[in-house]
Amino acid sequence: MSIHQISAEHLSLEQLGHILNQNLHLELSADSQARIRHCREWLDQELAKGDALHYGINTGFGSLCNIRISPEDISALQHNLVLSHAAGMGDETPPEIVRIMLLLKAQSLSYGFSGVREIVVQRLLDFYNAGIYPVVYELGSLGASGDLAPLAHLSLPLIGEGEVWYEGRRQRADVVLKLHGWEPLTFQAKEALALLNGTQFSSAYAVFILLEARRLRQIADFNAAMGYDAFDCRLSPLDPHIHAARPHAGQIQTAARLRALLEGSTIAQQAKTSVQDPYAFRCVPQVHGASADAIAHIESMLATEINAVTDNPNIFPDAGLIVSGGNFHAQPLALPLDYLALALSELGSIAERRVYQLISGQRNLPPFLTESPGLHSGMMIAQYTAAAIVNQNKTLCTPASADSIISCNGQEDHVSMAANAATKALRVLRNLERLLAIEFMVSAQALSLRKKQSGASSSPQIEAALAAYRNVVPMLADDRYLHPDMETTLAFLKEMRF
Repeated sequence: MSIHQISAEHLSLEQLGHILNQNLHLELSADSQARIRHCREWLDQELAKGDALHYGINTGFGSLCNIRISPEDISALQHNLVLSHAAGMGDETPPEIVRIMLLLKAQSLSYGFSGVREIVVQRLLDFYNAGIYPVVYELGSLGASGDLAPLAHLSLPLIGEGEVWYEGRRQRADVVLKLHGWEPLTFQAKEALALLNGTQFSSAYAVFILLEARRLRQIADFNAAMGYDAFDCRLSPLDPHIHAARPHAGQIQTAARLRALLEGSTIAQQAKTSVQDPYAFRCVPQVHGASADAIAHIESMLATEINAVTDNPNIFPDAGLIVSGGNFHAQPLALPLDYLALALSELGSIAERRVYQLISGQRNLPPFLTESPGLHSGMMIAQYTAAAIVNQNKTLCTPASADSIISCNGQEDHVSMAANAATKALRVLRNLERLLAIEFMVSAQALSLRKKQSGASSSPQIEAALAAYRNVVPMLADDRYLHPDMETTLAFLKEMRF
């Protein structure tokens, strides 16, 4: 069994991807255990000293922060917090994202600035390792005082409440706890608040989207290269000289990738009749590259967030401090998540334009890529579907972070709406994947017709992908039911490796 130890060492997006993909078993490092115990012991000693008020530890929450809670009610306070804040609604968060939430919450609590006991962090890891994923709902977080409602749903099963997904079934949390011989936790001072405060809902979405975006960016570049040959484009827009003259990293990298993908193509080397190509082909390095640069910037911001402590108050035992602040405010995620939706949406927008050009009956390609237009409609409606998806993505790109709605009797008077930015960005990502599948299907049809017409071939890489694809989706001759082809293409691209 391969193990990853939760520790204070910097956790990169690459490492997270490796942990998730390799299904590594999570353990607390000895250093993390010591930090967690040290912080908890100091907090207990501090609470035993006297009557000082500490927000959320021996007071109410939000605008109720000035109400003192007696020592005998502190555990009930924490229990009630989880129950009352588990007020989410809407679609369920995908289990693969809940899995990331468990990991990120354990990571944040392991630094020893949150005041929880070791058993609380360990139970999160127990859930992760056993494949027990709490039922979490998408709607409920304002992304300000932490992702309160989603994290409350994540925490409910720790106390034997709520539901979980386990072994492919939705089950009561208390039943699953008994299966594993675990007693429901009884939270002590600060523990429920530490679980509910934080940005792990929004961060988990961002991690999932960015890891998937790396794969989809590769598909987008591959599609564009295939489209270059299918539309009989010039290679001059990929010339390294023009990109060195405007040296954006993403632009340079995209042009280099397309040149490599088209290496050895006899179609690309043929004489061209058109002086210039449409922007959807000619400006691929600039458009794809700008999205690549945006994604790289967002990755750097996320790397800071997933290695941070985002609950409140923070406890610094060595400095003798309990400090109430605003590290739970998710503005550092809200803006990047809105930006991420835009970056992904644009990859889909230009893909649809390439689809449109390919079916338009230009450059010796038949209208709608059917050899009997009129009798057959070919790929006409595939472009309609792509246009509908692009339109939906445009509406989803309205920034959530531009809005703020006052809550908690005015105590929480500016909120980030990062959670809504996160869930919207996931929808954009999934729409992008559909758009790229449509583009791949259409480009493959156009390239097959180009090869048939000219007798030339594309590059070895593109030819190999086309041959593999034709094993599952044959070239379109007479009209047929296209939806299965689209779904098969989607599945094919999920397995495709570059």
